[in-house]
Amino acid sequence: MDFDFTWVLLGFPIAFTLGWLASRLDLRQMRIENRQAPKAYFRGLNFLLNEQQDQAIDAFIEAVQNDPDTSELHFALGNLFRRRGEYERAVRVHEHLMSRGDLTQPERDRAQHALALDFLKAGLLDRAEVALRKLEGTSYEEEARLALLSIYERSRDWAHATEIAGKLDSANHGSFSGRQAHYLCEQAHAASASGDTAQSLETLQQAVSLAPASPRPLLDLAKLQSQLGRHADAFTTLLKLEKNAPQSLPLAAGLLGNIAQQCGQQQQALDLLQASYAAAPSIDLIEAIIKLDTGSAEPRDRYVRHLEREASLVVAAKWIAGERLGDAHQHSLVQRALDKATKPLLRYRCAACGFEATQHFWHCPGCQAWDSYPARRIEEL
Repeated sequence: MDFDFTWVLLGFPIAFTLGWLASRLDLRQMRIENRQAPKAYFRGLNFLLNEQQDQAIDAFIEAVQNDPDTSELHFALGNLFRRRGEYERAVRVHEHLMSRGDLTQPERDRAQHALALDFLKAGLLDRAEVALRKLEGTSYEEEARLALLSIYERSRDWAHATEIAGKLDSANHGSFSGRQAHYLCEQAHAASASGDTAQSLETLQQAVSLAPASPRPLLDLAKLQSQLGRHADAFTTLLKLEKNAPQSLPLAAGLLGNIAQQCGQQQQALDLLQASYAAAPSIDLIEAIIKLDTGSAEPRDRYVRHLEREASLVVAAKWIAGERLGDAHQHSLVQRALDKATKPLLRYRCAACGFEATQHFWHCPGCQAWDSYPARRIEEL
């Protein structure tokens, strides 16, 4: 039987027509999906600008479903979850991104950084540390090191904090020698508390060499030397404050006076304190001067001379305390009221957050800032 080529000739146009129709349907569907994805994205962006985060999340989820290969949508969604405090969902989004094989290296680094921030915000410091360590050598290295520094400070891991601060310092990301000196002082305190005074002395001397203009290493070293009975060494250490950090002398005034009496250097210490007081009067300085200079002037006369230079309710209360009023009962009532009024004025105040404390802090308990407490009390600011 002969084959009829007529059907073949008729089949070609039919097949071509069906193929053309199928391609048009695919193109139409693709166009619909491409229109839907940008619409959902821009709708989410609009909600975000209007601070409607719930609606923005729904819109971005829709956009991700329509276009699952777009990494920017995943980043936007993950960041939104983190801002809302939904850290588990943010972690899932960024871990999903990390698992993809089609990400470029910059996108993978960005996802790693976002994942580390998720852990950090969630308070999972151990997982955040691991994630941040993986960013060494990337464009996020500096941010990762700063975040690691914050983690180690919060966990009081001073050894690792010293390591990271050293890397930041050597990479010219600002000066971190002051921070390193504080970390070394913390390590020295821990060594001294455990009975290893030799290690404590060595660490403090290292801190002094690292940051000679920082007052804390000198003060801590002098205190330790005095505790060990090395009063002459302690006195020599405190004398360096005059040259390296003269503004911190009010913090060392009482300690300087005590050590000077122990090693027979009262006159030298008195000359130093009086010179510092002449340049910038201070309550702590005048109290140390009165304690050392017991013969040349009455304490109440020094208080009067201070009041001639500066109005001070604290000093006025000290002067009245030595006055003998006619009625002892009335005197005690007045003195009690003055002492209550002056107590807040004797506090120290953080220059960064305003946190007040009766003692001077090197590391603010309120805002965690370093060296934010002036050496002078509230009344003297």
